[in-house]
Amino acid sequence: MVKEEIELNIDEMANAGLHLGHKTSKLHPKMLPYIFGVRNNVHIIDLEKTREKLKEALNFIQKLIKEKKIILVVGTKIQLKELVKEFATQFNFPYINHRWLGGTFTNFEIIKKRVEYLKELEEKKEKGEFEKYTKKERLLLERKLSKLKEKFEGIKKLEKIPEVVFILDMEKDNLAVKEAKIMGIKIIAISHTNVDPTLADFPIPANDDAITSVQYILEKIKEAILKVKEQDDSHRENKTT
Repeated sequence: MVKEEIELNIDEMANAGLHLGHKTSKLHPKMLPYIFGVRNNVHIIDLEKTREKLKEALNFIQKLIKEKKIILVVGTKIQLKELVKEFATQFNFPYINHRWLGGTFTNFEIIKKRVEYLKELEEKKEKGEFEKYTKKERLLLERKLSKLKEKFEGIKKLEKIPEVVFILDMEKDNLAVKEAKIMGIKIIAISHTNVDPTLADFPIPANDDAITSVQYILEKIKEAILKVKEQDDSHRENKTT
């Protein structure tokens, strides 16, 4: 295990809105251990528990980075799309931020063929091969390419099923959760008060609706990853000197 502690401040978490749950009527009973109380008919998440579970998730992520495991990032909620893309591309992680396609895990070979078709079309366009078609045919190819990019751009480099999936909203992307469970893929996930946290191997009890809350969690994960990378770089430098 990589021992690189990340500071997790309760006040900062509260300022970012991690503690704000859904209305009490939406509570999933298995989230009860993570509930601190109720305010204005809204459940308040116990940030001490959040800190504890986030720390566990960060330790696990550091271990994955050290072992060079593949983490697929999934977040298809409109307000999180750009956050997901920015976070994943920073570390060259595969990601899905448009829509979870059924079979991404369970029929991976079929998905891979669609990805190959996307790469083929991109190559043809780059080589100017689209020019030999009529204007109408080119327009149809461009539309097809655009749709394929929207669906598969984030997983173009995914050559095999990932070891781990990080899901930002378990309700919105419940299919990703189901397929990961079927395939035995480890799940790290933000667990809002309306979902079953036991579906994740590493649940992070927190608000998955507020951008500030998700940003806080992503920033802490970035920090954890960068610490491992710095440690590795330092280790390599020491070896060469």
